[in-house]
Parts: sequence; structure tokens; C-alpha cells
Amino acid sequence: MPSELYKSFLKRNPSPQQRFESGKSVRKKVPRSSIGQYTVEANRQSPIDILLSQAKTRIPEYVPIRHARMAVDPFAFFRGGAAIMAKDLATTPSPPITVQLCGDMHVSNFGFFSTTEHQLVFGINDFDETLPGNFDWDLKRLTASAMIASQQLGQDKAYGEMIVRNIAQAYRLYLHRYSALPFIDLKRTYIDEQALTNRAKNYANEPSQKYLKKLLDKARKNNSLGLIGKLTETTPDGIRLIDNPPFIEHLDLSVHGNDISILNDEGMNSYIQSLPADRKHLLLNYKWIDWARKVVGVGSVGTSCWVMYFEGRDINDPLFLQSKQAQESVLASFFPKTQFGSEGERVVHGQCLIQGAPDLFLGYGKSSELDFYIRQLRDMKGGISIGGDGINKKVFPDFAKLFGWALANAHSRSGDPAVLAGYCGKGEAMDDALVSFATIYAKQNETDYDMFMKAIKSGQVSCAKKGF
Repeated sequence: MPSELYKSFLKRNPSPQQRFESGKSVRKKVPRSSIGQYTVEANRQSPIDILLSQAKTRIPEYVPIRHARMAVDPFAFFRGGAAIMAKDLATTPSPPITVQLCGDMHVSNFGFFSTTEHQLVFGINDFDETLPGNFDWDLKRLTASAMIASQQLGQDKAYGEMIVRNIAQAYRLYLHRYSALPFIDLKRTYIDEQALTNRAKNYANEPSQKYLKKLLDKARKNNSLGLIGKLTETTPDGIRLIDNPPFIEHLDLSVHGNDISILNDEGMNSYIQSLPADRKHLLLNYKWIDWARKVVGVGSVGTSCWVMYFEGRDINDPLFLQSKQAQESVLASFFPKTQFGSEGERVVHGQCLIQGAPDLFLGYGKSSELDFYIRQLRDMKGGISIGGDGINKKVFPDFAKLFGWALANAHSRSGDPAVLAGYCGKGEAMDDALVSFATIYAKQNETDYDMFMKAIKSGQVSCAKKGF
């Protein structure tokens, strides 16, 4: 007689065509055209109230810095407003097809990272808000950010629509490709350096090829040795992290008045227990030298983030780890609770699902004050920025396709690409809907940004003179 476990495996393994049809059937309940809908509710919570509520859980002296970084432009405001958009997305039609969401998906949350085998790959690189949820939440936030970024580059509506369509089309195309792969092959499928350069050579314009090469070269050079002299200085006691208050500073007491050394020891002991035995053995070869609290990002500003400096064989064998406080996801009120012992474990679990082979020292821990996760500060890491030396109007169309590809890779790893492909289809219905949504929400973001700037001017919202 077949075992009950064996029977359960048979039930859980429908054919690719059955999975595709399952996704397609969801359209009857939630048509693809409904993805484009967004209407402001009469009782919509003020974005200012949401930000002020978040500020209550943040380090008080960092809150004005967070607001200053959000005040730079509408795109910066959008980056820091994941909680605002989550409440808005909860009011929109949404197909119940589950993936591991990034939770804060936007065009600056992609970049390069090193796998555990030290291979350079491209993908999503921020997971603070990750949680299982409906796939369209990531897609809507990403395409809205693309429309806002297009406007930030001074481009017209037609250009923004083209960027959104490039993302949506690439997302659909790669879902269909990933749905045809054996599960183990999918697990091993990364957007690696060779795949990137081959794709760029065959399909991207010359400016995009040059910009990609620049990003790849920069990411390869991003390592712990490169931080010596930038984050550190030589002192009579050896190499130490440089103080630059309030952006990076050594502290004796925590926000709650507890001894930092005791908290760090407590947290590090907890973190080490989360590592596989081989990683634990590797880390314990290093000597912990120094630590300092550091302001990072836009949305993360105000959470407790630390840089830790270690030395291995000697000063030429440095290791920099970054500890980030993990708070409850902004999505937590809208999707089922996850069964994890801490918010740090939630983040690490989500990152492993989405990235597949993440940072060598990725782990989580818990102190008496907070949950956190740890990863290397630099290990062939490289981010994406908009404007300035970052993405410009010439390269954005090609990189938009790369963003759609990377999101499809993430969703296929954590969800079912055949079901997703069945819902999204091969036509442009989903693309049309996302253009509609992105256009509407970009206007909403601009309205919210104007409200935010007025709140700063009136004194309702604190804002530092310097955010960087």
C-alpha cells in the first residue's frame, strides 16, 4: 500500500498544464484589467499619520534624517513610503497567487551580490519587508516606481509607459521560460554575469552595455579590503571605525539605556547559533575588533543598524558585517502571519527563498531589545540608482527589462511560475493594466509628497537640514 506521505506528494504535483490552467482560471475572479484599478478611499489614512506612527518605533534622533532623505524628491519619498503604499494596495483587486514578496519593490532595490560560491549575480537586494503574499503587490510597486523614476528623469508620459511595458513584458516572458524548467534547474538558475553580458550584447544599446560593464567592474571591486581607509582609521589601538556623528558613531548605551557591549555579545551569540556549522567555524576564525551604529538607506533610517569590523590572519584579512534591526513587515497586517521565532528569521528565510544562494554570513539573531539579521557589508555588492551617475534616460529602457527578468526569477523561485504564467498570459492585457495603475499611483505619490513637504514646512514633521 502506498504511504500517506507518498499520496500527499501525488496530490501536490499537478502537471505543468494543470498548473497553467489553474492560474488562468483565477482571471475569472480577478480579471487582469482589474490590476489597473486604484481609487482613493474616502477614509484613506493620511500618509503623514502613517509616517509619524512609524517614527514612534524608530531611534528619535534619526527620524529627522529619514524625513530629510525622503524630502529630496517624489522618488525618494516613494522609497521611504512602503507602509503608505501597502495600505493602498490592500484596497485594490488582487489575484490570490502567492509568492515570497520583496515587500518594498522598486527600481533602486535591485543590484549585484555574491552567491555563496562567490559568483556575481543580479537580483533583488533588500528584504526588510519580505513576506508571502499576492504576487501583484510587488509588480504594482515596481511599475509605479518606474513611472515615478521616469518623471524624475524629466521624461514624458509615453516614455514612462514604455518603461512600465518593458518591465511587464520581460516579467511575463521569463515566467513562461521558468515554468518549463525542471524544479532543480530553476533552483540553480541565476541572472549571472555571463547571462547578463550575453543578453546585453544581443539586445541592449551601446550606452546600456557600457553602463552594465561599469556596474559589474564596480561590484567586483566592492569587498572588505576596499572599506579600509573609507570606514576605518589607524589609531594607537589598531584599526578602528571612524566616528562621523550622527551617521556613524560609537555608543556605550542603547536607546533604552542598556550597555551596548552586553547587548552585542548577547546578539552575536544568538546570531552564531543561526549559522550552518561550516559558516560558524569560518566566522570564529575572525577576531571582533570594533562596532558602531550607522545610518543606512532611506526607509531603514531610524532602525538600529550597526557595522562590525573583524580581523582574520592580520589587518590584510578584514571582514565587515552589517547588522540591521528587523521590525514587523509593513505587509504583516494584510497577509497571514508567518511562523518564525523572530523578525530576523523572517527576513533571512525570505531572502534565501528569493535569492537562492545569498550572502555567506547571512544569519539572524535576537537580543533583549530587538530582532536583527546580519550579512556582509560588502561582498561584490553593487546597487542601482536613478539619475546623476546612475540610470539615465538612454539606459533605463534596457534596465527595465532586466528588472522584470529579476522579479520573474524571484517569484518563480518562491512561487509557481506555471500558475503565474497562466494568469499573466502571453498577450498585453497585464501590461495595459500595469500602465494604468502606475500612471494613477504616480499621481497619488506626487499628491502625498506635496502633503509631506507642507507638513515639514508647518513643523508637523521633523526634518534635518542634512540627510546624507
